[in-house]
Amino acid sequence: MIEVGVHEAKTRLSELLRGVERGEEIVITRGGEAVARIVPVAPSPTPPPRFGLLSAEIVDPGDWDADEGDRLGDLFGLGRPG
Repeated sequence: MIEVGVHEAKTRLSELLRGVERGEEIVITRGGEAVARIVPVAPSPTPPPRFGLLSAEIVDPGDWDADEGDRLGDLFGLGRPG
């Protein structure tokens, strides 16, 4: 942690920001009292990766494997097992 006075912070702002980008924490003081702290910004979360050309077009209904009878068997004229 680096402590600097207000005047020094104004004079060295670019340099201090480079330190913040490296992960340092800067405390700005006025009259010996801490008045502000400059810390690195937390990175924003990245969206999950999208795969394939139609990844935005195809929606997973979530219940694709729900038991609604033997639809595949019905399509091919197969009787129900059992």
